[in-house]
Amino acid sequence: MSNSTNVHSWFESKGWTVFDFQQKAWEHYANGEDGLVNAPTGSGKTYSLLVPALLGALSSKKKGIKILWVTPIRALAKEIKISADRLIDGMGWDLTCVIRTGDTSAADRKKILKNLPDMMITTPETIHLLLSQKDHARFFKYMEAMVVDEWHELMGTKRGVLLELAASKIKSIAPALRIWGISATIGNLEQARDILLGTDRSPYGVTVKSGASKDIQVQSILPKKIETMPWSGHLGIKLLDELLPVIRASNSSLIFTNTRSQCEIWYHRILDAAPDLAGIVAMHHGSISRELRYWVEDALYDGRLKAVVCTSSLDLGVDFSPVETIVQIGGPKGVSRFIQRAGRSGHSPGATSNIYFVPTHSLELIEAAALRQAVKDEFHESREPHTLSFDVLVQYLMTLAVSDGFHAPSTLQEVRTTWCYSDISDEEWAWCLRFITTGGDALNAYPEFKKAENSSGLYKVVSTTIARRHRMSIGTIVGDPLLEVKYQRGKSIGTIEESFLSRLEPGTSFWFAGRSLELIHIKDMAAIVKNSKKPSGKIPVWSGGRFPLTSNMSEMLRAKLDDIVNNKVKDVELIKMKPLLDLQRERSIIPAQNELLIECFETDEGHHMVIFPFEGRLVHEGMAGLIAWRMSQEINVSFSMAFNDYGFELLSDQKIEIDVASVKRWINTENLLADVTAGVNESEMARRKFRDIAIVSGLIFRGYPGVPVKQRHLQSHAGLIYNVFDDYESTNLLYRQAHDEVIQRQLEMTRFRKAIERMAHQKIVITSPKRPTPFAFPIMADRMREKLSSESVDQMLGKLSLQYS
Repeated sequence: MSNSTNVHSWFESKGWTVFDFQQKAWEHYANGEDGLVNAPTGSGKTYSLLVPALLGALSSKKKGIKILWVTPIRALAKEIKISADRLIDGMGWDLTCVIRTGDTSAADRKKILKNLPDMMITTPETIHLLLSQKDHARFFKYMEAMVVDEWHELMGTKRGVLLELAASKIKSIAPALRIWGISATIGNLEQARDILLGTDRSPYGVTVKSGASKDIQVQSILPKKIETMPWSGHLGIKLLDELLPVIRASNSSLIFTNTRSQCEIWYHRILDAAPDLAGIVAMHHGSISRELRYWVEDALYDGRLKAVVCTSSLDLGVDFSPVETIVQIGGPKGVSRFIQRAGRSGHSPGATSNIYFVPTHSLELIEAAALRQAVKDEFHESREPHTLSFDVLVQYLMTLAVSDGFHAPSTLQEVRTTWCYSDISDEEWAWCLRFITTGGDALNAYPEFKKAENSSGLYKVVSTTIARRHRMSIGTIVGDPLLEVKYQRGKSIGTIEESFLSRLEPGTSFWFAGRSLELIHIKDMAAIVKNSKKPSGKIPVWSGGRFPLTSNMSEMLRAKLDDIVNNKVKDVELIKMKPLLDLQRERSIIPAQNELLIECFETDEGHHMVIFPFEGRLVHEGMAGLIAWRMSQEINVSFSMAFNDYGFELLSDQKIEIDVASVKRWINTENLLADVTAGVNESEMARRKFRDIAIVSGLIFRGYPGVPVKQRHLQSHAGLIYNVFDDYESTNLLYRQAHDEVIQRQLEMTRFRKAIERMAHQKIVITSPKRPTPFAFPIMADRMREKLSSESVDQMLGKLSLQYS
């Protein structure tokens, strides 16, 4: 690497040091190797691959894309470009770098395709859009490197599968391609590398580790008084007065919330409580328009903002140097997510990251203590990769078919180099080919499902209408259709899901993007609004809600409870919780790690049985269904069910006598899968899951820009196709995939089974408190909220909290 000496000098001119792991990455790259760089946030991992990739592009005399830098979020793309341009300009290299994402204008896209850059920063979806173009090989034939940033965020998602497939194709076009990933926090690091590189290259891949650890200081904002009967979301805003001094004392802060609705609420509440911060506090989430998001990002870089309330839209890799402090509102439910967010402050080698934790109810203080321990122990979560996602595969085959077409034997050989499809059988492959050409056994009578043609072994789409619809549907992110929110004069503010806006009457006020807006009308699938002076209004709700507790967090949570039982309390949060913990002991017990607590009590609502596995809400949803099903096989009883991250409740109108022996019958692994699927109505869950699979695979079309298909019509259409497969083609791979995803992804069956095995060996402790306990009340409150879902619920919960205290 002849120019490496000059690069070292440039580093020195910036006051930087070339770290050993960066030098190793440069050397491995120069040797033509593939691999993965693992380093903490803010340790210089971006330049560990930018430097050798740009040096390689500099030595090439060919015109075209040499480097494809893939990022999971748009804000990170901008950060990478700043870093690349800084190096290119500083070294005086004749290289070009551009961003091509969903935010790129049509005019800029044309310019990029006309004059291909040396380096393109993009997303998995955009790569597939390029693959769908005629003569797509011209984009990739001179490529030397594909670098996947924050790979751990893509792995374990269908977007990651898209990337695996793209890499398999580009490797065949550019055999000299080097594939590298960057990952900060992941438990199964070696597997992550192997999945990225593919089965053909993983045996030869290298892992470059920095060896450095990040100093993260975790401090909780503690309430003056502990709620002994807590419920979700009630406490957070009450701590605003304690949070404001933290915001004022910091040069700049990022305030992370787990949902966009929370983001909107906290932004407004901060300005209500501190009007003097108007103009220097902003908001950032994925539904806000590109212009507004870019303005916020630029203002953060320039140090013009005191604080930004945000979601995961600013989670990854973004280096806003003025940011000194991070605030996490509510439990992040995962160790790695918490560490990622903490790393947004102190974003430089050796710097300390400071993060404040704001609980949204008292029990989350246990999570704060657990997070601090997990950070200290570097207890990162693993990511479970997808296997045999047939909806993504048939979408990919259609992408190839609308471009230049593909030959099945060579494409199968490429596809089998991916981790996801390494075990695809000849029969499954043949089914995928039949699906894109005939619609499969059950749909071959309908012309609209006959999309590709097989002409002398070349699978190709000849219909321009089919090709256009497919290109518009590329991607794996599905959800409620979005309506653009804009003023009468046409300026866009952002997007909100149709399900929220469709419930509003003209004249209704709502808060969005930091503004009070009044709905004028919905026209051409856009919500036309004007500014409102009303002080109150509805807050938009987006699908995707709350994160579930990860297995690592569940384990740490149980460990902290065990510390409480054994009087090993050292964390300030647990000491602060003493009134709540004392009341829990008084009415029931605090379970040790070897104990499974079950509380049975009666209220005006009926008879409650509450079980506390501390395994996360998704697992608890399945457990509630499992135990209710097994109980119903023994006695004639029906239940209402509720669950949160700590446990689940079965509510009945009749008293159920239970003992340890009966609990042992209900909590065991015998016939586990069959009983779980019966208990949670797995078929109906698969029917809902099938809608997403049908969209990704192209079975149903979401509509053209400005005229999307309504959500209820999509669900109805998907339901009809599901019924056809259920009745006539139960071997259909997409139908089968829907059931598999419910079991493995939604119910987390592998984790579920391990939890049941653990619980079966625990000491079962059954208590009969006279009134609800501090552990049980939050679960009851969640059920009431889901059932009533009105603003008056908080008032009712407040009265009940006082009544049960």
